[in-house]
Amino acid sequence: MIRVYTLWMLFAAVLRAEPLFTFDFSGAAGPYTVARWEKDWPGCEYEDGLAEGHGEIVSREGVNWLRVLYPQGSFGADKGGAGWRFPFARHEAAELRYTVRFDEQFDFVKGGKLPGLCGGPKTITGGDMVNGEEGFSARVMWRKDGRGQAYVYHMHQPSKYGDEFDFPADFRFEKGKPCVIRLRVEMNAAGKRNGTLRVWADDRLVVEKTDLQWRRGTTYGVDSVLFNTFHGGGDATWGPPRDVHAEFSGFQVRVLE
Repeated sequence: MIRVYTLWMLFAAVLRAEPLFTFDFSGAAGPYTVARWEKDWPGCEYEDGLAEGHGEIVSREGVNWLRVLYPQGSFGADKGGAGWRFPFARHEAAELRYTVRFDEQFDFVKGGKLPGLCGGPKTITGGDMVNGEEGFSARVMWRKDGRGQAYVYHMHQPSKYGDEFDFPADFRFEKGKPCVIRLRVEMNAAGKRNGTLRVWADDRLVVEKTDLQWRRGTTYGVDSVLFNTFHGGGDATWGPPRDVHAEFSGFQVRVLE
């Protein structure tokens, strides 16, 4: 259930970074069907994984979590995990917060995607070209042995696929332990490389970039939650050797301008 704030509270959000919205997975435990998702996340143009049964609501200590299945051998958004893009209107700066918990039996393999933010008319992922006119994306990845990084599509990335900004060498996602992620994007001025990305894990700043160009002009801003989670990577070497799960809760977006 999404709790959208009143116009007065939206004005306050601009001044004090109060939440634009918070999201709780309400209702009874059980399968997270497409019909249930459509009520919870209105305005999305697509979903991956839920029609295949990859989502389930579970309750733990009074909190509902979305439990996502990553089937044995699965990799990529069309085969494992779950995904959608939830629009929340255009802003010059926004911060996404959520909690992720990997099951004790989770296998990180080589890596996989976690939710982030995006903007522009096109959802930029999967090797899409970033030309400054169609959009950008900034997500989190888990990597081998529970390491972490930001995975980012921006105008000056060095290759076709997303740029990788590693978390500190001593960081690990711990299986069975919730981790609070905060990912903040601030758009660049027209023609400038002064856009920023900051990521925190349990209040520790793990990524800080201040020289990014998300767009060429000012025709778009940050406007959507990119709920995206799967193993991969683009081939079977990324897939888990058995069915594994991760859980998500506490989604919140703040606008910062």
